[in-house]
Amino acid sequence: MPSYSYRCRSCGDTFEVNRPMAESSNPASCPAGHADTVKLLTTFATVSRGNTAPAPSQAAPQGGGGCCGGGCCG
Repeated sequence: MPSYSYRCRSCGDTFEVNRPMAESSNPASCPAGHADTVKLLTTFATVSRGNTAPAPSQAAPQGGGGCCGGGCCG
């Protein structure tokens, strides 16, 4: 079940509420009983586990050096 973060405008407390996605827009009262709360925007990250190899990187193009990638600058 998703967890949604809220902040109480009355006391400044930040709290979480676990509820179904279908109820995500319902108002939430803070633990102190205040009704003036705002839903916070939260982000999440995923972590993969196991033996996953990183994607191969592309090598830099080969050529002479210089400011024009090996071409004649002259």
